[in-house]
Amino acid sequence: MSKASEPTPPANRAKRRPAARRKGRKSADLQLAENLQEQDLAAKAAHHTLAGTPLLGVRPADLLGAAGSLFKAVGKTPLQAGLHVGGYLKQLRDIVAGDSSVAPHPKDRRFADPAWHSNVFLRALMQSYLAGGRELNAFIEAADVDPLDKGRAQFVASLLVDALAPSNLLLTNPTALRKLVDTGGMNLVRGVQQFSSDLLHNRGLPSQVDSAPFKLGENIAASKGEVVFRHEMFELLQFAPTTPDVHARPLVMSPPQINKYYAIDLSPDKSLVQWIQDSGVQLFVISWRNPTAKQRDWGLSDYALCLDQAVEVARQITGSPDVNMWGSCSGGITLAAYLGWLAARGEGHKVASTSWAVCVLDMPAVFDDTTLGLFATPAALRAAKASSRRKGVLSGQDMARMFAWMRPNDLIWNYWVNNYLLGNKPPAFDILAWNSDTTRLPAQLHADYLDLIQQNPYSNPGALQIAGESIDMRQVKVGAYVIGGTTDHITPWQGCYGTARLFGEDSTFVLSNAGHLQSLVNPPGNPKSHFYAAAAAASDPQAWLQGAGERHDGSWWPHWRAWIQARSGDSRPAPKKLGSRKYPPLCAAPGSYVLER
Repeated sequence: MSKASEPTPPANRAKRRPAARRKGRKSADLQLAENLQEQDLAAKAAHHTLAGTPLLGVRPADLLGAAGSLFKAVGKTPLQAGLHVGGYLKQLRDIVAGDSSVAPHPKDRRFADPAWHSNVFLRALMQSYLAGGRELNAFIEAADVDPLDKGRAQFVASLLVDALAPSNLLLTNPTALRKLVDTGGMNLVRGVQQFSSDLLHNRGLPSQVDSAPFKLGENIAASKGEVVFRHEMFELLQFAPTTPDVHARPLVMSPPQINKYYAIDLSPDKSLVQWIQDSGVQLFVISWRNPTAKQRDWGLSDYALCLDQAVEVARQITGSPDVNMWGSCSGGITLAAYLGWLAARGEGHKVASTSWAVCVLDMPAVFDDTTLGLFATPAALRAAKASSRRKGVLSGQDMARMFAWMRPNDLIWNYWVNNYLLGNKPPAFDILAWNSDTTRLPAQLHADYLDLIQQNPYSNPGALQIAGESIDMRQVKVGAYVIGGTTDHITPWQGCYGTARLFGEDSTFVLSNAGHLQSLVNPPGNPKSHFYAAAAAASDPQAWLQGAGERHDGSWWPHWRAWIQARSGDSRPAPKKLGSRKYPPLCAAPGSYVLER
């Protein structure tokens, strides 16, 4: 949270009051619980973002099928179910007798309030809830059903267990009850107001962020640059170098079509754009237009050809015969299609080297290892295509809603308690503000992405055509630097390692100890950051990790800076002006397309 948005701590305000007027002061326990909750929200901000986002809807029929999988587990193993019910009843007896050792995970902030442990009733309620959830999970794990049914049963069970947490109810949430007394009920008044606003403006989901403090072009997406080219599908931003000399070969970045480009240009201390500016690398970034139903026919081929237009503009402005390129997440999928198209046309010389951030090109690897893989049936794929084709777009709000229900404890109930029971505003974090600035996907691009799941064309030559050219990634010969995250829940790092292998054993693979977005937004200075880096020589990701050598403390950004500078050509004086006579500046960065809601 920026300093400007930090409230004066309530305890400090109370100290300034005369002793006789401190009746409304918050208790120490309440203050501790709220501080812990705020820290938890901050820690989760970068982990639980839409980013790569689910492209596949989970239909009511899928949820019913998942519930059916749970009943199937009971029907096939009734004895096992009975044993677990008996185990739960035994635990309840121990809980009532005060002999239970059941306790929440240390990182489970739902039960951080000391009253959950000091109050006999609340402790018994918490232990009964935790014991029931654990017995249910243990039963499903032991049930004699196939892995797909087991995964679906675990999914629907987690939805049920998360929803039934006693911390979600006012009368059994000690922090909310104390705040009700301390504020004279004003927390509920604010909670009702925020609930009403979310019903009207957020389709009933609790808001995850207070975006008001963040202004594009002022305190986020504020790096100095110009729009030097505008196409109906994108604007090309050229960023001003901050060094007296720059490298001759520019870097062209292809961000995801899902979300807006400025994840790489948040507050100055988190801005990868500013890091690149300070590295003497000439930087061009695509800012995709937010499509409407009128642009329903924009597909992967159209987006790949946009990259060629951006490369041509960057070459003309800098005078360089070739460029380096960067692809993040779904922007990397587009970059791979473009590289395959170039190779098929014999124009691979335009791109000298590539960087890939949290990008999986082996599509089954994404779905097989995530919750959405449980529902990626042919029928679900057809239904998802039909839905976006009918509407013309897949909306960002729909994707955000779907993603929230994939992780309801973090993305729904967490904010339910904060916003409605405690009456607090949602946190003000730049990462979450970016995440809430959603975009739409045109129906054709959505369908093309879903086809990649079935065809897996980057591993199966000839399965994909881009603008009439058959794609064979074996013909793509470029250097590659690939980043993955150990706790990435959207693009598993093992799949990212497969991307590095796609470009040969000399590719550099970097494994950061972070999640999806934190692997990208990873500025130096975090004492908890570390990474491994080595050539992608091993055929198996685990074998690579075992042989990756020493752990590097800190961010991977300086490591990548050395890599990209070595591949960016000779130094020359930095340009005094951006753009060129052919491509003059049109407006200042972040441009106009990024402002479209």
